Amino acid sequence: QVPLVESGGGLVRAGGSLRLSCAASERTFSRSALGWFRQAPGKERDFVAAICWSGSTTYYEDSVKGRFTTSRDNAKNTAYLQMNSLKPEDTAVYYCVASLFRCDRDPKSYEYWGQGTQVTVSS
Repeated sequence: QVPLVESGGGLVRAGGSLRLSCAASERTFSRSALGWFRQAPGKERDFVAAICWSGSTTYYEDSVKGRFTTSRDNAKNTAYLQMNSLKPEDTAVYYCVASLFRCDRDPKSYEYWGQGTQVTVSS
């Protein structure tokens, strides 16, 4: 099991910043690829970012490139999503995901999902 717990969501004005955290269990964190997806009301879950096992390889959805940065701290068993220059269209529930086997943009690749944290960006 790779239980995941997200935190850091909230309400922010357009142009502001938030940092999401994803805490994972110690035994498997360092062996897991970690990712972030988001789901806006009435829409499907979309890929946001992923960071692979070593932390040296990352992927980003085009609309967040240059604004969002994902990172991981294996000593703290925590992954992060730093979100800057937030826009109203970034409003969604953000999910942390993990996989022991794959690191890519496909939601089907990730065996473990957190409960999600709400991010709301006002205009």
